[in-house]
Amino acid sequence: MLVDTHCHLAAAEFADDRDAAVVAAAAAGVAAIVVPAVDVASFTAVHSCCRRYPGCAAAYGIHPLAVAHASDGDLLRLKEWLQSASAGPEQPVAVGEIGLDLFVTDPAIGRQEHFFVEQLKIARDHDLPVLLHVRRAVDRVLKQLRRIRVRGGIAHAFNGSRQQANEFIKLGFKLGFGGAMTYSGSTRIRQLAASLPLHSMVLETDAPDMPPAWLAGRRNAPVELARIAALLAGLRGIDVADLAEATSANARAVLPRLRLPGRSGTLPPDGFGLPIFPHE
Repeated sequence: MLVDTHCHLAAAEFADDRDAAVVAAAAAGVAAIVVPAVDVASFTAVHSCCRRYPGCAAAYGIHPLAVAHASDGDLLRLKEWLQSASAGPEQPVAVGEIGLDLFVTDPAIGRQEHFFVEQLKIARDHDLPVLLHVRRAVDRVLKQLRRIRVRGGIAHAFNGSRQQANEFIKLGFKLGFGGAMTYSGSTRIRQLAASLPLHSMVLETDAPDMPPAWLAGRRNAPVELARIAALLAGLRGIDVADLAEATSANARAVLPRLRLPGRSGTLPPDGFGLPIFPHE
């Protein structure tokens, strides 16, 4: 059983074959998929996706690269959305994707930090974990997390130092590993993947983005999580079944609302409530 803790399944890139992508993932052993929003406009699509596929879990937030077109009114919308969705079967498991991004040209860091800080406060007030975007901004993200304590979460696509990893772990966070780890030249992230405590790690695809090495330049998909898991197990020298069990337990620990087979809120046999074969 595998959990994809970060997959943009509601994105337009899956409009033509979303059912098939979900069925393929389930057949590969992916039992649950966390689907984060990126802006207020995407909230409805995320909700609809998670309503259609019971194995999917929603997260709502405003991505740092979307804040240029966001307003403080969007923060109010986020609060209202979390409140209205809190009691239904598609209740959010996290606030996300939120954070900071210093990789892009002219990142407008002040505006990014304003939206990040306000969303951390929202997550704290709703007692929800957060899904963090931390590209080239790990220390700045950690600074805010020390100021505004939330109930943990996931540092998505982690590619920092061992010291930075330890700081996230101290704050109750898990570290997300996915496609970047599959490239042979990614020596630092591979070393981290091989040596970090297993209890600190979760798996992700970030599909349709961050394709693994065998899909370079093409669309990523949640079915690839099985091969990503096998590669991580190989780096650590453990059986892939043990790796899958541990990372799924880690995902459930850091995202308490996440429903997995065999627990309260048991999913259908295929994990997603779809037929074995995709719709014609």
